[in-house]
Amino acid sequence: MGMSVGGAKGGSRRRRGVPRYAAMAEINMTPFIDVMLVLLIIFMVAAPLLATGVPIDLPQTKAAALNIDQKPLSVAIDEKGSVFLADQPVDIANLPEQLQAMSKEGFDERIYVRGSKGVPYGRVAEVMSIITAAGYKKVALVTEQERK
Repeated sequence: MGMSVGGAKGGSRRRRGVPRYAAMAEINMTPFIDVMLVLLIIFMVAAPLLATGVPIDLPQTKAAALNIDQKPLSVAIDEKGSVFLADQPVDIANLPEQLQAMSKEGFDERIYVRGSKGVPYGRVAEVMSIITAAGYKKVALVTEQERK
């Protein structure tokens, strides 16, 4: 009444070097998802930093924000009185020509003038008069909403 241990026919004998499981044909998605989440966080942090152009301390008003579909042309005037068109420095004498080169809708293009608190009002008025004299009629001043 003996039992056979690991016999040739009935036992569970393994061959050497051959694994008991088959090759896995699926892609492991965990590292891919981890990389995508890290990239998402990086872009969420970096996006607000890219939205600002020339740093200007805008005056605050009680006016509400405008809802616009496209990004308008922006003319900025910093504390020193330097003029920037789309975040690039521009000579005030060449402003009308550069506006015409950048405007897609011609003279119907909306142009926002952003003037710092510290810049004299006469400089802002001078820039606005040059823009309107060039034929642009949709010129607006940009301010920040008043904080309570």
